[in-house]
Amino acid sequence: MELSILFFSVLLDAILPKYLHIKQIEERVEILYFSALTERAIARHEVREIEQRHTVDGPRQDVTLDEEDDVVIIYNRVPKTASTSFTNIAYDLCAKNKYHVLHINTTKNNPVMSLQDQVRFVKNVTSWKEMKPGFYHGHVSYLDFAKFGVKKKPIYINVIRDPIERLVSYYYFLRFGDDYRPGLRRRKQGDKKTFDECVAAGGSDCAPEKLWLQIPFFCGHSSECWNVGSRWALEQAKYNLINEYFLVGVTEELEDFIMLLEAALPRFFRGATELYRTGKKSHLRKTTEKKLPTKETIAKLQQSEIWKMENEFYEFALEQFQFVRAHAVREKDGELYILAQNFFYEKIYPKSN
Repeated sequence: MELSILFFSVLLDAILPKYLHIKQIEERVEILYFSALTERAIARHEVREIEQRHTVDGPRQDVTLDEEDDVVIIYNRVPKTASTSFTNIAYDLCAKNKYHVLHINTTKNNPVMSLQDQVRFVKNVTSWKEMKPGFYHGHVSYLDFAKFGVKKKPIYINVIRDPIERLVSYYYFLRFGDDYRPGLRRRKQGDKKTFDECVAAGGSDCAPEKLWLQIPFFCGHSSECWNVGSRWALEQAKYNLINEYFLVGVTEELEDFIMLLEAALPRFFRGATELYRTGKKSHLRKTTEKKLPTKETIAKLQQSEIWKMENEFYEFALEQFQFVRAHAVREKDGELYILAQNFFYEKIYPKSN
């Protein structure tokens, strides 16, 4: 009898911790599930409220827009490129400048939409008049609206970053988070390994393949875009950057990017430069516990063909941005100033009486 009790006690000691651990996981999953349901319910309620405000004086289909207001900007933000910092400026300005900001929240931040979701998204963006003028942002790869027969395409903008700096920032972000939401538990929290140690050990989180992100984000929804190391994807990303994007900035020169947007698209960005320079900096976001990689680590990553391609794309974007900036601003006493209108009309015929 005593032996049976002892055996049962040992068995209980072995099983109970595992049982409690499983229960904790189940409770956490349940909390996350209901939290997600609550967030979606709140979002649906907010959308209904906005639509009701816009349709008080008539049915939804009667909403008419001035040409200036019939505009949609899509910022298909690349992770860890100062995207949250820039997006928060849009949120700070939306009430004053009278436009809507909408976050494109994809499941598990998947940047590739299903074909049916592509159709839904294109339809929403183009026909949802109550949300115009609208600023949409999310971690979604480029989507060609013309492919769906849309007459008026949205304005695409984006920001990219030095590929190694972006990867280092993302590596530490997954482990330590940032000062924007310091209490949020991150996926790799508890892993104290530095980026240098990860590279030296050949870890998967710092592998050259993880650099392959900015190219596919600009390339789009074709399967080849996500084929790591694809030369076709690189060339398509370059083509889209030049032909489909209104402006692409770089993280290292974010203020100049904001200045150019304010000059070119004041309907959305009036006051953005001043806010960035002198505001309370509520929009700024910094990854915590980030340690700069050594020269040896950088040199090892730079031997990869993937880095060479991502860096080629970054340098291409940087050159284009600097070209646009050089033709839009002048420097005086260390400050940049937007140029006034530099063209006019003459020899207008026939002459009016």
